[in-house]
Amino acid sequence: MHKKHTIDASEKKIGRVATEAAVVLMGKNDPAHKRHILPTSRVEIINCGKADIRDKKMRGKTYTWYSGYPGGLKSEKLRDMAVRKGVKEAFKLAIYGMLPHNKLRAKIMKNLTISE
Repeated sequence: MHKKHTIDASEKKIGRVATEAAVVLMGKNDPAHKRHILPTSRVEIINCGKADIRDKKMRGKTYTWYSGYPGGLKSEKLRDMAVRKGVKEAFKLAIYGMLPHNKLRAKIMKNLTISE
């Protein structure tokens, strides 16, 4: 049985929405929660384009990743990423970072849908 939770992100901060979504995705809101079993709950985040993101965060937040090659350290500001991929990518990365770093992480992320 899949439980579906809908979170309205309009006028909310990215971190607050991401925390709520991560808790539900991990199944911690369920009394029968077990860490080693994949939870069946699904989360849908709507109106993420209307989220409350301050201009200071847009200019200051930097996402960094490494390609694995020499000189392959890359970075991008939140503003540039929002133009290129949309604000939903920021929500996705925030939730991804809040999930446990184990084999279930990728499977849990498949239960997340985000819409602008």
